[in-house]
Amino acid sequence: MCQSSQSPDAKPSESFPFHIPTYDAHCHPTDNMASMAALSTMKAAAMIIMATRSQDQQLVADVTQSHGIKSIDELASLKQAQPSSSCNLIPAFGWHPWFSHQLYDDTTAATPTYNPSNTTDKDAIFQAKCAHYRAVLQPPPEDDSFIASLPDPSPLSTLINDTRARLAAHPVAIVGEIGLDKPFRLPQQWDPSKLEDRDPSITPGTREGRLLSPYRVDMAHQQAILTAQLQLAGEMNRPVSVHGVQAPGILFDTISKTWIGFERHIPSRRERRLVAPGAEDFSSSSDDEDDEILARLKPKSKPSQSKSPYAPRVCLHSYSGSAAVLSQWMRPTNPADVYVSFSSAVNLGSESVRARIDDVIRAVPDDRVLVESDLDCAGDAMDAALDVMYRRVCAAKGWTLEDGVARIASNFEAFVFGKQK
Repeated sequence: MCQSSQSPDAKPSESFPFHIPTYDAHCHPTDNMASMAALSTMKAAAMIIMATRSQDQQLVADVTQSHGIKSIDELASLKQAQPSSSCNLIPAFGWHPWFSHQLYDDTTAATPTYNPSNTTDKDAIFQAKCAHYRAVLQPPPEDDSFIASLPDPSPLSTLINDTRARLAAHPVAIVGEIGLDKPFRLPQQWDPSKLEDRDPSITPGTREGRLLSPYRVDMAHQQAILTAQLQLAGEMNRPVSVHGVQAPGILFDTISKTWIGFERHIPSRRERRLVAPGAEDFSSSSDDEDDEILARLKPKSKPSQSKSPYAPRVCLHSYSGSAAVLSQWMRPTNPADVYVSFSSAVNLGSESVRARIDDVIRAVPDDRVLVESDLDCAGDAMDAALDVMYRRVCAAKGWTLEDGVARIASNFEAFVFGKQK
């Protein structure tokens, strides 16, 4: 999640092929609702817009009512537009780890961190609030005024039920933005004078230039919030867009735990011969033959399409880790299809990340790479950011620009809707 729009590098003289549907896999335009008017002038064909907290869940639902894509057929029709007359939206509903402290786990925790005991006594309610925030923030805040500035905790069960209803109402919606963030620190409480001067066009809830406090969200608590949303994505058969900062091992462990017992079975050479008698070398068979053999060896424990304990597809958004770490996400036994998206805002934002980005892009399978802006303001800046990152990905992959944009469009459609048979 990028907090403010950034101006990408100057574009080269070769014009970008926006006549080919160009997709943004992750962005936040509802953080600046005034910018939504620019959708009609954008060159991008479609973008996935993320909900992250209480203030933007309904905003995402509302704007996709009028600008949203409702089916893969509707998305396919964009291919006929040269270019599209307006940027179309795909909603994502989720709770970002930056705001995970605002929830208490009443779904799996034996003793929830927040328990006002149905009392109407204001002091007792506040003490319950203090108990929650001291349990989920590290170090535990001793400043009562800081805790008072935070919202009253909400039950995780309510978030899950509300998100389930929104996903049901939006058949192509995905779950996002969700994830883990180890170094994130809560912003300090508002200075009253600065609060009066805040920009009213910015959706409340983000940092908006405030200094940072010393308080971080306990990682176990973040994991509980993430796991509940992953399980909902599995239940609803929806892909997820995942945020991960400085927690590569914990993030992989948290997500992979949801698919324990459902790993893909990779048949041995002997099993391949038994399924396909006479096939001495499985690697020489066609893709269709391979698919048929693997389908016949599918474990009986594989969950049905409509009911699964894990998200069917995972996008690691603005991935800034190493190629070595990426390899665990691409293991053939992983039952979820993992995609990786890149943005100029994050992946070209620092010299250290830029230095390794081409190697990381090349390490992503060709059919799993996506591009995003991760910006919070719709309009020319988003188109320009996509332009920069698409070029970088295509250059790293050795693709022509038109070929690369078309490949990534196909990947985007497979991520959102699943591979169409």
